[in-house]
Amino acid sequence: MKKIGIIGGGAAGLACAVFLARKSRFSVTVFERSPRVGRKLSATGNGQGNVTNTDMGAAHYFSDDIGKTGRILARFGDRDTVRFLESMGGVFLPDARGRVYPAGRQASAITDLFRTEAARLGVRLHTESMVKSVAYRSGMFEICEEKFDAAVLCTGGMAAPNFGSDGSGYELARAFGHTLTQCRPALVQLKCNTDGVRGLKGIRMDGNVRLLRGGREVKAFRGDVLFTDTGVSGDAVFRISSFAEKGDRLEIDLLPDVSEERLLSAFGKRKEEPYLCILPNGLGRAIEKRAGGDVPRMAGLVKRFPLTVEGTAGFSAAQVTKGGIPLRETDEYLMSDRREGLYFAGEILDVDGECGGYNLQWAFSSAYTVSEGLCR
Repeated sequence: MKKIGIIGGGAAGLACAVFLARKSRFSVTVFERSPRVGRKLSATGNGQGNVTNTDMGAAHYFSDDIGKTGRILARFGDRDTVRFLESMGGVFLPDARGRVYPAGRQASAITDLFRTEAARLGVRLHTESMVKSVAYRSGMFEICEEKFDAAVLCTGGMAAPNFGSDGSGYELARAFGHTLTQCRPALVQLKCNTDGVRGLKGIRMDGNVRLLRGGREVKAFRGDVLFTDTGVSGDAVFRISSFAEKGDRLEIDLLPDVSEERLLSAFGKRKEEPYLCILPNGLGRAIEKRAGGDVPRMAGLVKRFPLTVEGTAGFSAAQVTKGGIPLRETDEYLMSDRREGLYFAGEILDVDGECGGYNLQWAFSSAYTVSEGLCR
């Protein structure tokens, strides 16, 4: 029986452990630095557990090798993920936008499924075990004074360091000669010129967000837009943050289902507080003030509310990391091309997806791919 050491007890690490332990050919040990496994998994989807998306494909991902990303996703897709999770006792359902959640809308319950299944299968979970180095001697990997036939790095990236992802896993990979692409926060709120958002904190709209660079549209997404004290957040902003750069312009259509002509007509019927029943009062007052009471300009601001991107809220506020260990430094089963028996799964790799369950799907797809590679 082969001994497998998995470093990282997040979604990818737990999934890989279960996949391997179910094959009855492996003795599996998971090393997790935190007091408990699955902390970030328990917070995914705003605590509701968005595990995948029915609109699945490589077009929703960013990577140094998008072709390999697509092949791995095809090997284990959204339907496979639902079957896998339901095999542990859950029930998972899609919403109107294709985002798949547990029926109880509680992300922590997904972690409980993994914990229970891992215990049933005899997976050893070593919590509060910080792996500072991995050595390779005489054909074996040495992790925390134990020897293993293979090692799987599932340490995540640099996003959400409060859950234990501080980038230390990259150093474990570098010790074996791996490189690292540029890393930056993704699925994160954007910092903007504060004049544009002053006094709007807490206002949420269903809007259409366009990202412009040099006057040309880079990307556009519709969804929640939440004003913060330093910029904007929300689903649509998270999705567009993967493309945004400092100096870009955001144009937010705050009422995408209402034409500018209809707004002009409505605004023109009231001389005082023309925004009543049309916009939240705080937002309406801000737009009226900015427009100097000019009705056409008010309507234009509602349809094209402008903000300048000044940066992001950083890794501490990000959901995922853009960048990581290049896919091109692994084979089709995500084994290192520097050291046989060393594998990677999850966010540590240079693959990140859009908001909507795509990053957890990558965790599960890559974990499955590693398990298949170890069975060769």
